[in-house]
Amino acid sequence: MSVFLDSELTEAERKAEDALFTIIPVPLERTVSYGSGTEKGPEAIIEASNELERGSNGVEPCASGISTQEPVACDGPLPEVMERLAQRTEAAVKAGKIPVTLGGEHSLSYGAVSGVARALGKPVGIVQVDAHADLRIAYQGEKHSHASVMNLLVEEGSSLAQFGVRALCQQEMDSRTENKVFFVDAEELVTKGLHAVDLPEDFPEDIYVSFDVDGLDPSQMPATGTPVPGGLGYYQAIHLVEHALKGRKCVGLDVVELAPDGNAAWDFTAAQITYRLMAAALSSQG
Repeated sequence: MSVFLDSELTEAERKAEDALFTIIPVPLERTVSYGSGTEKGPEAIIEASNELERGSNGVEPCASGISTQEPVACDGPLPEVMERLAQRTEAAVKAGKIPVTLGGEHSLSYGAVSGVARALGKPVGIVQVDAHADLRIAYQGEKHSHASVMNLLVEEGSSLAQFGVRALCQQEMDSRTENKVFFVDAEELVTKGLHAVDLPEDFPEDIYVSFDVDGLDPSQMPATGTPVPGGLGYYQAIHLVEHALKGRKCVGLDVVELAPDGNAAWDFTAAQITYRLMAAALSSQG
């Protein structure tokens, strides 16, 4: 089995029972609507992670331990896949760990967030970096579509903050209003320059970070099924998440929608994002 950061971990750091972080690969590719290849994303991220350094933004997340689980089986009806993943993230949080889910298409976030919320006994606040709002209702007739995942989660009580969106329809704009979604879209962030964005005061303290790699501009991340021009830079996206976590606690995260195209640079970028988000999650633990 492939192990995240295998080249750097000591034997003590990779022990599942002691590790703060648990990596959950989910090679899901069922509802993609343009480019394909997300099923290969988790393995590519894990392989590229072996070229990372231990340090990230002044801390070493691996020193708190990182274990890697077997991939979630993605066969069968999508609700069953979501429940398999939910059971994994629920168990991780109940054991005092931070689940790090690697995708795979964005629909998997429903299962990951559901498990975290069950473990905590309450809805979480979702910080989403993405080119798309993912607030469509059963896109193309599929309830668990990648384009509908955030709609499902806000309907079930999660608060949502979106950063970097630049492709959405009228129904999604209406949903933002109806569900009180907080957002700062890519055009404002890119044209006005990076600035600190404070979440609403009533936003939950427990934060789940969902990072779709197409939130980055295609010049920095072309290896994704639905690249959209006008996206965020690497540091813009990372700093937005880090700022959002100030005074709050990260209880889980995912990195989704990498579709490897043979260029190792993009796999490494996704792995670096994952590790940097783990550093931010570690810093948020207090």
